[in-house]
Amino acid sequence: MVRACPAGRIVRRLVLVAALGAAICAPAGRAASPQPYTVRLGPTGDPALQAALAGISQLVALRQAGGHQGAPVAPFALLLRARQDRGRFLAALHSFGYYQGKVTIRIDGRTLESPGLLTRLEAAPAKPPVPVTVTFAPGPRFHIGRVRLTGTMPEGARSALGLKPGAPARAGAVLAARDRLLAALRKDGYALAKVTLEPAVLHPDTHLMDVVYAVDSGRVISIGPISFAGSKGVNPAFLRRRMTLHEGQRFSPAALASARASLLDLPIFSYVQAVPAASLDQQGRLPVTFRLAERPRHAVDLGADYSTDLGVGLTAGWHDRNLFGNAEQLDLTGAFQAGGNAVLQPGYKTAATYREPDWHARGQTLVLQLGALHQSLIPYTQTAVTEAARLERPIAPHWTLSYGVAGEQETIIQEGVSRVYYLLRLPVRLSYDNTNSKLNPTRGLRGALTLTPTQSLLGHGGFVIAELSGASYLDLEGSGRGVLALRGLAGEVLGASSPFSLPPDQRFYAGGSTTVRGYRFQSLGPQFADGTPSGGTEIAAGTIEFRQRVLKNWGFSVFTDAGEVAAAGTPAPVEYGVGVGAGLQYYTSIGPIRAEFAVPAIRRPNSGAFQIYIGIGQAF
Repeated sequence: MVRACPAGRIVRRLVLVAALGAAICAPAGRAASPQPYTVRLGPTGDPALQAALAGISQLVALRQAGGHQGAPVAPFALLLRARQDRGRFLAALHSFGYYQGKVTIRIDGRTLESPGLLTRLEAAPAKPPVPVTVTFAPGPRFHIGRVRLTGTMPEGARSALGLKPGAPARAGAVLAARDRLLAALRKDGYALAKVTLEPAVLHPDTHLMDVVYAVDSGRVISIGPISFAGSKGVNPAFLRRRMTLHEGQRFSPAALASARASLLDLPIFSYVQAVPAASLDQQGRLPVTFRLAERPRHAVDLGADYSTDLGVGLTAGWHDRNLFGNAEQLDLTGAFQAGGNAVLQPGYKTAATYREPDWHARGQTLVLQLGALHQSLIPYTQTAVTEAARLERPIAPHWTLSYGVAGEQETIIQEGVSRVYYLLRLPVRLSYDNTNSKLNPTRGLRGALTLTPTQSLLGHGGFVIAELSGASYLDLEGSGRGVLALRGLAGEVLGASSPFSLPPDQRFYAGGSTTVRGYRFQSLGPQFADGTPSGGTEIAAGTIEFRQRVLKNWGFSVFTDAGEVAAAGTPAPVEYGVGVGAGLQYYTSIGPIRAEFAVPAIRRPNSGAFQIYIGIGQAF
């Protein structure tokens, strides 16, 4: 059975078929959908406002997302962007104090309210792109009129507001004043204080805006019970001793931040958050919970580096971050070195290090270390066992003091002669570090003064090794992409009549990545008659290096190193070395991978023609 179609339905179908045919047969280059467009924002006379307007515009941002030609958009979506941008522009004008400002947007010369604008856009060709122009009439800027505080608050609270009549009525300044007042109240112990910004009152005739802040400071609050969440393997009693925050003390955001930082300094935690309760307990105090996220208790790390003088270096480490439940750390490390032109035979170095935080005093760390090493270098061959015990403690922001006792039993062969040494040392080290990164610093300063009184227990006498080292990093661009890095080292052995009154490994040598690049490791300085380095009692070295980051992950460096080693009691003239070179860096999340090439600008006997260094992290 066939049903008859109403006449109206037949007409509609004919119209639809005609429209489809017209679309198929339309010549190319006529109407464009999506529609490309250009956009221009008119001047406002206020550079900061102009930048803000460009930054919030979706017309600008979404067009730029399409590259040089811009991103085409459907006509209806273009109108929607323009209408939404008009609201954003008005909000920006108001936030800068222009409360009578006006915004006019024209597309293809017509305002957004023009009849038939959408139809006109749907018929517009792809070339030329449709022009979108935005004009601004900011009008007069409003200023702050009366500033009132209502409610309950302590004496002197108004001074924290910092908002004065006559200042431009910028929304950011009004909100910042509220935040300053709230921060000041909480700093004084009013933990539950509230500051509410009431609706502002505009005076169009005088271009003033009155501001009212409703304050409810409440009363001074004390810290209540302190609890921990997420610390499964750490002793809570240790965490309480670790923090400077205690139950019963006056509430302070700074005290909470300090307690958080003291826990975050422990290697076992990856995340620490101090969360005050939403309400007081029965005693009228404010409970605080520290939410903690522990790192994996055990960790393994592997590393590798290469240089033409020291060859291939392989390192491995196993770490326990919470040995006995009080964040004690045990590190077992090993290193293997072989293949360089300054290495006669493969060598190794192993160490076991135990660190106990807050040992008999908050912030004081006990470090115990036992190690063994063997290295066969051109100046000497050494086999040794080392022991050390020291205390480390911060004495001021960025300053750390370390002191202790160390022993070394070693056999050293130099120039075919084997000697045994038993050394007792009392090292003291004062260091400063305010750099922003360990592996890739771009600003800040590092420095250390080390004094190491040493006594030989087999009748070789005593001496003191004094070293002063430092490095400075200057951010030339403000973004960390262009950095000037400076390094310096000065050292002297006190109480040594000549280098030969010292064990060979206690003397100074220069050459290599830590002093003067371009020269073979330990090749700079006094030498025996056969050209073998003999070492000295004084050293001075310095570096100037420029580092530039390019593209997203790549960078390069150019550098000059210089240094010299002198020997007390010998008539030999002091000869200095200068090395020049360049490097290439690839930046990763764990630090830059670095490859450097350096040559000696002044050739010295047995120093080599060039050196290559590859490793992770900057050279210094």
